[in-house]
Amino acid sequence: MSEVATGDELPPLRARVTRADLVRYAGASLDFNPIHYSDRIATEVGLPGVIAHGMLTMGLAGRVVSEWIGDAGRVLSCTSRFTRPVVVPDDDHGAVIEFSGTVTAVDDGVATVSITAKCEGKPVLGKARATVRVD
Repeated sequence: MSEVATGDELPPLRARVTRADLVRYAGASLDFNPIHYSDRIATEVGLPGVIAHGMLTMGLAGRVVSEWIGDAGRVLSCTSRFTRPVVVPDDDHGAVIEFSGTVTAVDDGVATVSITAKCEGKPVLGKARATVRVD
């Protein structure tokens, strides 16, 4: 990897999430909350429909960083706040989340990356940041 500098932009990542992905993630994470598979339950609790697991969305945000750096082992931390749920329709297309990132600081071989995550043009993560070893 070439020299990393403040202001560098990471290659964007578009991730499609379908209901089938939610089933696989539920099995892997053991998070079987019905808001992730039942429209009836999701709407009963005030959601617009079935939503993606927040940690799945955050994991995908981490992927934009690990693909850029080329080694997931260099990612030291990844944090965010969940600001809007990702509604996953019951169709073959699912939801598309668009991720981007910008290096906001480089200090002593560690880069801080600000991550943006949007679904349908609206932010779904807030204060998303990762720190990455770049030396």
